[in-house]
Amino acid sequence: MTERTERVAFRSPGMAWDLAGILHLPADFDENRSYPAIVSVHPIGSCKEQTAGDVYARALAEAGYVVLVFDASYQGESGGSPRLIEDPAQRVEDIRVAIDHLVTLPYVDAERIGGIGVCGGGGYVINATMTDRRLKAVTSITGVNFGRLSREAFSGHDPIDALERMAAQRTAEARGEDTRVDDLLPPSVKAGREAGLTDIDVLEATDYYKTERGRTAGGMTSVVFSRRAAAIGWDAFFDAERLLTRPLLVVIGDRPGGFGAYRDGQEIYGRAASKDKRLLVVEDTSHYDLYDRPEPTRQAIRAATEFFGAHL
Repeated sequence: MTERTERVAFRSPGMAWDLAGILHLPADFDENRSYPAIVSVHPIGSCKEQTAGDVYARALAEAGYVVLVFDASYQGESGGSPRLIEDPAQRVEDIRVAIDHLVTLPYVDAERIGGIGVCGGGGYVINATMTDRRLKAVTSITGVNFGRLSREAFSGHDPIDALERMAAQRTAEARGEDTRVDDLLPPSVKAGREAGLTDIDVLEATDYYKTERGRTAGGMTSVVFSRRAAAIGWDAFFDAERLLTRPLLVVIGDRPGGFGAYRDGQEIYGRAASKDKRLLVVEDTSHYDLYDRPEPTRQAIRAATEFFGAHL
């Protein structure tokens, strides 16, 4: 049995643009029944058609859930201008807007909504769960705290210098200069190695996003440089010791890389106030193995299905 899909567009009152999403529905879906639902949140630089959708949303729909995966504001097929902005606060608000849409669907049980996210999406959905009590349980798949990553590797471990340069660039753009757009990855694994890059996460991200393995039209790995300042001042895990009380599942691989999912997973597992929290460390597995490789994703999906089955 396979899931059914339905393309949707939605927004909340006062929002100036639509979010574009795909509803993944169980194969035997009956609109007269009531289903638990899950919001699936894509990684940084990704889109609804990649891992959060074609791997995790699909599998959870096959397990009987209604799953909504959507493009972030300013990205993919969703609205918002300028394009190619990665704003953590907006990403979390997008999750709330997705829940707004789910609770209007007559076949969704509003008391049984969970969240799952991959990479940066894992950090975003954890953060959303701390402040939106409509989320009853949360799963992070190789989740990354994008604020921490932005302050460290993504700013050359000099966030103040990065903020100065971002401020100068934004001023230049406000005065009419062209927008600076940076690609977060090299054009190919070969090019990355030739440039001296050795980090497993950078090279495997390139293999996923820059080849037929994961490349899609909506999955852009580029960002507007001047708008990255907001991420430097943001923290996915702020006050988790008090606010993260919902059941939590953290899935990470045991082969750490520069994006820091291993350390972030261990950190949030330790800090969360959740009485029911679980940590799965998948052996011989890297960050990007958990995007689409059969055996690591099989283990992650099995754990997520059992976890949501217990809590939704």
